[in-house]
Parts: sequence; C-alpha cells; structure tokens
Amino acid sequence: MSFIIRKGTKQDIPAMMRLVMELATFEREPEAVVNTEKMLMEDGFGEYSIYRVFVAEEAASGDVIGMALYYTAYSTWKGRLLYLDDLVVTENYRQYGIGRKLINEVLKAAQEDKVEQIRWQVLDWNTPAIEFYKKLGAKLDPSWINCSMTKVEIADYLSKV
Repeated sequence: MSFIIRKGTKQDIPAMMRLVMELATFEREPEAVVNTEKMLMEDGFGEYSIYRVFVAEEAASGDVIGMALYYTAYSTWKGRLLYLDDLVVTENYRQYGIGRKLINEVLKAAQEDKVEQIRWQVLDWNTPAIEFYKKLGAKLDPSWINCSMTKVEIADYLSKV
C-alpha cells in the first residue's frame, strides 16, 4: 500500500464530502450532515477560509482515501490552539498507518503555528479510535461535557429572549 499525505485542494472537495458522509454513517448520524460541497469550498478555499485540511491519496489511483480537517481556535486559558474536527480514513484503507500519518501532519502544523494545545473529540463507543489516540499519548478527559446548539435551536432560544 503506497499513499501520500498532502495539503487538500479545491479539487478534493467531492472526495472530502464522501469521507464526511462515510464518517457520519459510521457514527450513525448521516441525516445530521447539513454541510455541502459548496460550503466546504467556500469555508476552506474561499476569501475567508476557516479550516485547513490534509488528505491521504492512494498513490496508484490518485483517490483520496482519508483526511484530517482542522482549524485554529482560541482558549482564554491556553491561548491559540488547533481543533481537529475530523480524522477519517475510508474503511478499506484502515490499518495501513494512514490515520497516524494524517495526524502527524496536523501535529506538525500545530508545532509550526506555535499553538499551546490541540483538541478533538471521540465518541465514547469508538474503541478503535480511543485506543489509537491513547497510543499517541493523548489525554482523554471524561470530565468535560460537550455542548452544542443547532441554528434552529439558536433561533428558538433568541426568539424567547
């Protein structure tokens, strides 16, 4: 198995969307995806791009088989940090070290950006991912609870205040 890790480009958007949907299906929530290729294009490669991405490309076919999408965030306690939103390798290509190579590039970017920390989430039932992150030396902190609001929930709340 031969693959390369490189920075993502506009041309990778369809493959990135396919990986997003594959991950959402794996996480049992494909209906939760509202992102589109157009949004990925504008948000990553538009005038005000807000994320960066590394992709894994199968050398022989040129197919994108994995990605690590991340962005800069800020913590009042830590300062600038990177947030790894998704690390995904298509199922047929797992166990070849692709995920490790992708996260290595994100960690190098974190070092180059001189951030104080990198953060990400993992579902509590995703044992293979949890074990992978532990092997990296990542700290898994069960004391924090994730909070979120959809745009519908935001609008509903704001209509009542």
